[in-house]
Amino acid sequence: MAKQSGLGDALFISGYDLSGDIQAVGNVGGGPAPLDFTSITKSAYERKGGRLDGRMQVTSFFNPGPAADAAHKVLSTLPRTDVTAMYCRGTGLGAPSANLVAKQIGYDGTRADDGAFTFAVEAQSNSFTLEWGRLLTAGKRTDTTATNGASVDFGTGSTSFGLQAYLHVFAFTGTSVTVKVQSSSDNGGADAWADVTGGSFAAATGVGAQRIQTARNATIERYLRVVTTGTFTNAVFAVSVIRNDVAVTY
Repeated sequence: MAKQSGLGDALFISGYDLSGDIQAVGNVGGGPAPLDFTSITKSAYERKGGRLDGRMQVTSFFNPGPAADAAHKVLSTLPRTDVTAMYCRGTGLGAPSANLVAKQIGYDGTRADDGAFTFAVEAQSNSFTLEWGRLLTAGKRTDTTATNGASVDFGTGSTSFGLQAYLHVFAFTGTSVTVKVQSSSDNGGADAWADVTGGSFAAATGVGAQRIQTARNATIERYLRVVTTGTFTNAVFAVSVIRNDVAVTY
């Protein structure tokens, strides 16, 4: 894959698309804290991985509405409960995406000399680290009835370390929609598509976000796709999936 810029990206927060109100993404990071295990016999530091962490930092414009997904309406509430963030590096099917269950820290405004009015917002992980995955929807997907989505090739062979998945629902009309991840070893050829055990989100009835994870030793095939079922006439949503290549513990 060729080198890329950061043009044409997106940012979703708990089922709201804030992309048009975001000026910059300053920090998308995470991983284990380094623990010092250096003994007096060593001439260089010896470290092991500690607790996992994750964070996102963004700069938003001041947009008070009236749309429900205006940045000021979403970010100024400073919720004490968790928010779910998804940064999309492009919005094509299979594009990289960073996901975070977090606490929102701050909504600090700055009015510059030139008149610009922006806000600094940080999300700090809660219970899970930052998780880089791939989009199983081309940005936001709209289904008007039960639909089998297009597949994404995650590479040769299967893995045996499970997956995590994130769902954002931006708009919904109907009774409920159930979003599921399915897998196949050959894109539905001789190996028919089948639901991933533990890969189904709770039925959604409105705007919101969810994170799920399978068993840590679940076998995940090479090709993945998202399917919807339920009674609805409009479901606008996005899904990101992390297929683990190594053992992951939370």
